Amino acid sequence: MKHPSTRRALLAAALLATTLGVLAGPGGGATAGAKDEWVGSWSAAPTGAGAGLSGTGFADQTIRMIVHTSVGGSAARIRLSNTFGAGAVTIGHATVARPDAATPALTDVLPASVAELTFNGAPGITIPKGGQVVSDPLPVPVPELSDLVVSIYLPVATGPATWHWTSRQATYYGSGDTVAEPTGATLTGTRNSWFFLTGVDVLSRRSPGSVVVLGDSITDGSQSTINGNARWTDRLAARLLAGHAPHTEVGVLNQGLAGNAVSHDGTEIGYAELGVNGLARLQRDVLSQTGVQTVVLALGINDLQIYADPADKVIGGLRQLAAQARLAGVDVVISTITPFEGFSSWTPEKEQSRLAINEYLRTHRAEFTGVVDFDQLLRDPAAPSKLRAEWDSGDHIHPNDAGYQAMADFVPLWLLS
Repeated sequence: MKHPSTRRALLAAALLATTLGVLAGPGGGATAGAKDEWVGSWSAAPTGAGAGLSGTGFADQTIRMIVHTSVGGSAARIRLSNTFGAGAVTIGHATVARPDAATPALTDVLPASVAELTFNGAPGITIPKGGQVVSDPLPVPVPELSDLVVSIYLPVATGPATWHWTSRQATYYGSGDTVAEPTGATLTGTRNSWFFLTGVDVLSRRSPGSVVVLGDSITDGSQSTINGNARWTDRLAARLLAGHAPHTEVGVLNQGLAGNAVSHDGTEIGYAELGVNGLARLQRDVLSQTGVQTVVLALGINDLQIYADPADKVIGGLRQLAAQARLAGVDVVISTITPFEGFSSWTPEKEQSRLAINEYLRTHRAEFTGVVDFDQLLRDPAAPSKLRAEWDSGDHIHPNDAGYQAMADFVPLWLLS
């Protein structure tokens, strides 16, 4: 991994060469001498199982999941995780496909697009307890900003599932191996979660790498429209792809978890699905991502509103996250903590802690590549401890779709490329 200053110099040189016509190929597309590289296009943070289906797991069942890409590419591979499983999990069969937009059923895919995944050349693989696997590269084009349907068949009982609790995207499941069937008629069970699936990488000649957002429910898109891809990270990906020249198309990886905190595990309050603390997540959820160049740290609000941590503890945790990411050669962008007066756990004391944390972040910019002041953006000018009414989803802590769009529009793109 290149040091950030080296990477910026190389990028500047590449852009200069493009201006001079040195790298520009016919029609301004793929360039002479350019090299295909793997980059993360989509991701979801895994956690331990909770109650219900995640706790009981699956047996002789197919799960069909829909993900939304950021950057596109000429080939794809998927990542599956059994990080929090109680035993081995067997994947019997898996496919990727494109949705069939001609039918109203989100489970239906274009027959000609169904492509069989392999693992070490085999149609399935057993993931040991605590393990992760990556599929073999699949030479199928993956468009940018598009839905990709991933289906996995689980032939034997999985036990508790490694999952992502709040996907804001419908997932479907049913009996038997139906991963290759274009219709999802047998997939009658539905959940708002992803199971075992944690990443989609693409092979790109145009992308310099990815930005990973390590966050909480605001990053996870809580209260955004289900199946609408209205998380602020989705909208940021669209803005990056629309606003940049070739060779600077950045993948955006959402590693938000509802209820996640800098210094606390969800099990402290009885909810494994809230994930482990941010410091424990950094290596797995950020630094191990494909092509990561920048991390956006968007944590801290739950340390205040759930655990009532003092400001100095939250600041210390954020500084550690930033320091460790920088040691790994990754640029660090940090966001201020947004208002939440009106939410059930708000108190004046927590508000004072929030203000103190934000003041530190604003006045110690040298510790970070950049600071994105989401507090300044989202706060009500007449009542700064509250969200602006037009961007409040109604629970007074999460933005609505328009608020998430405003967040995406507010991020300086130069910080991420």
